[in-house]
Amino acid sequence: MAALSRDHLDWPFFDAAHAGWAARLDAFATGPALAAVDHRDTDKACRTLVKALGEAGLLHAAVGQTGGEGISSRALCIARETLAFHDGLADFAFAMQGLGTGAISLAGSDELKQAVLPKVAAGEWLAAFALSEKLAGSDVAAMTCAARLEGDSYVLDGEKTWISNGGIADVYTVFARTGEAPGTRSISAFAVFADDPGFSIAERIDVIAPHPLATIRFDACCIPASRRLGAPGEGFKIAMRTLDIFRASVAAAALGLARRALAEALAHARERPMFGATLADLQLTQAALGDMATAIDAAALLTYRAAWRRDVQKLPATREAAMAKMTATESAQAVIDRAVQMFGGRGVKSGEIVERLYREIRALRIYEGATEVQKLIVARELLKAV
Repeated sequence: MAALSRDHLDWPFFDAAHAGWAARLDAFATGPALAAVDHRDTDKACRTLVKALGEAGLLHAAVGQTGGEGISSRALCIARETLAFHDGLADFAFAMQGLGTGAISLAGSDELKQAVLPKVAAGEWLAAFALSEKLAGSDVAAMTCAARLEGDSYVLDGEKTWISNGGIADVYTVFARTGEAPGTRSISAFAVFADDPGFSIAERIDVIAPHPLATIRFDACCIPASRRLGAPGEGFKIAMRTLDIFRASVAAAALGLARRALAEALAHARERPMFGATLADLQLTQAALGDMATAIDAAALLTYRAAWRRDVQKLPATREAAMAKMTATESAQAVIDRAVQMFGGRGVKSGEIVERLYREIRALRIYEGATEVQKLIVARELLKAV
C-alpha cells in the first residue's frame, strides 16, 4: 500500500499536535474500518464511512460545537489530505459532515446546535449543504427557491440540485429567498430535516466518480421558524462564511489525490521495464516526475499558508483560500493526468488507482466555487485592498 509522505509537517505552519493528529488519521486510513467498506453501493458506503469516522472520534475536527470559527483549518486540511490519499469517498464523507453543519454551528440557536451537532459528529446523522440550483450555481443571486413566514413557521417552495448527500442526509442546510431586499440580501438560511412534510427527493444524480448527489424539492415544506439560521436576509453571508472555513480544505483534498498519483507513478516507473532499463531511467519520465513533485509542493505551500493565516494570524483568508483551491485543484488535475499517461494503457483501465483518481479530481475543480470563480474572488479581494 502506498504511504503518504509527512515531510511537509516539518514546515513552520505546523506544531507537534499536528503530527499526532496525522498519526491518528494514518492509523484509521490504513486500518480495518476503511478496508472493509464496500464501494459498490455508494449510499451504504457513505453511511458506513460516516459511522466509522464518528466512532473513531475524527469528525469533531470538521463539525464545530461552539461556532464554525472554532474549527482548526490546519487539522481540517490534514484530515482531508490524508483521507483523499487513501479513499476519495472517505474524504467526501468527512468533509460533508462539516460543510453540511457549518452554518448551523455558526448561526443556529443553542437548541438546534444541541439537537443536531452531536449526532452529526458521532456519525449518527448525515448532513448536507443545499445552495445550488439549476440556474443558480456560481450566480447565487439568481436563486428562486423561496421561503415565506406564516405565523411561527416558514414554508419553503422550490428545488435545489447537485446536493451532496442528497437522498441520504438527515439534516440539510438550505438557502432560500425571503424577500427582504434585492439580490443576495434577500436570502436566508434554514435547517431542514429529511422527514419534514413537503420535503422530497426529486432526482438522484449519477456522476463519473460515484458520490451521493440529488435534486431535492420543497413543496409547501413547513418548518418551525426557530430553524432559521441567523437573522432574515443573512443567508448569503452565512453561506460565504461557511465556504471560507472549508474552501482551503478542498485544496487539501486535491493535494491528497495528487500525492497518491505521484506515489503510484513513482512505484510504476521503478518497476516498469522499458528499452532495456526501467521507465524511471528515461529522462522524459524524470522530467515529468520533477514537474509533478514541484506542482504538489507549490500547491501545498498555498494551502497551508491559507490555513495558517486563519488559525494563527486570525486574519481573513478569503483570497488565500481561493488561491489555494484554484492552484491545488488545477495542479492535481495535471499531476494525475501525467500519472495516467505514464501508466499507458493501464492508466485508463477501470479499477486502476490512477483511473479512479482521474475521475475523482475532475469534480474538485468545480464544486465549492469553480476555478473561474476563484480567479474572480482573488481579483476582487485585490481590488478591495487598493
